[in-house]
Amino acid sequence: MEYRYLGGSGVKVSNICLGTMTFGRSEDVQRPGQCDEQLAHKILDRYKELGGNFIDTANVYAMGMSESIIGSWLAKHKREDFVLATKVRFSMDPKNENAGGLSRKNIMWSIEESLRRLKTSYIDLYQIHAWDPATPIEETMRAMNDLVKAGKVLYVGASNLKGWQMQKIMDLCEYKGFNKWISLQSQYSLLNRELEWELVECCMNEGLGILPWSPLKGGWLTGKITRNSAPQGSRVAYAQARPENVSESHPNHSNFANEEKIWNLLDTVQGIAQTEGKTMCQVAIRWLLQKDGVCSVIIGVKTLEQLEENMGASSGWKLSTEQMAKLDEASAVALPYPYNMLSRTSANRHRDTWTH
Repeated sequence: MEYRYLGGSGVKVSNICLGTMTFGRSEDVQRPGQCDEQLAHKILDRYKELGGNFIDTANVYAMGMSESIIGSWLAKHKREDFVLATKVRFSMDPKNENAGGLSRKNIMWSIEESLRRLKTSYIDLYQIHAWDPATPIEETMRAMNDLVKAGKVLYVGASNLKGWQMQKIMDLCEYKGFNKWISLQSQYSLLNRELEWELVECCMNEGLGILPWSPLKGGWLTGKITRNSAPQGSRVAYAQARPENVSESHPNHSNFANEEKIWNLLDTVQGIAQTEGKTMCQVAIRWLLQKDGVCSVIIGVKTLEQLEENMGASSGWKLSTEQMAKLDEASAVALPYPYNMLSRTSANRHRDTWTH
């Protein structure tokens, strides 16, 4: 396992982070592939054996069950051996109007609930799960800063933000003297590169570590999905049968099936995998690990076999410059304005320097 610094902090994390949205089965969580506590603990055991030390969850994952499962496992291990991340934002009680959002009231209640479920006295990385337009961001940031001062949170991060939102947070940290936020968790993969339009530059300039989630785009980059169908029991097949439940973590089959570019990209990934003696999953994750600003890639698994395969992307090999360029080209996204114009300006900068 390789280890990298978590953003601008001095904390080292394994470059593969174990995401735990799949932990916990309940009537409220009907997605396929959810792990019960026994299987989740086996996955956590093996992740630890392989050198993993970075675990990511959220209070809303299986409505608290994911945190509880991690807490029961963590109670049997040395807490200091792990970097534990969780999140706050979405409602945990539909009957309580204040049990969601990023108000001071909800943050202070949510941290205590997460600490109780996780059976720990502190969270290493506490993240806002998304922007809350109803709450002034300074209120949110002051509450998070107070948690750091109280020792209940060591570092603060964000997830699923726009470029201007992340930059505003970093500017307020400096202006108000708040503890600097250290990371941005965002969807990023060969099938979702829009993060590169603005957020990557923001993170690089501000010293934020990038934590990609859904690196395999709900199974699309595993090689198991064909032009005609998705495997039974997969999230893609589940979404296909229930269009109302489609999400970023499990897009349905029709989202991509009619796009020839997608199949050409998958052929490219498969070709490189065969050349390197790796799997398509490993190539897709390795591509992310070699992108600017990425400190750890968040994987989600439902079997020990998937864990073993995904962890094989961590160390011992690299994609060549030529292979990275080939994947970049095959997965390129058409730039909208103003990014298309600015990219041409940037490309001509050196020439303009010499001609004017």
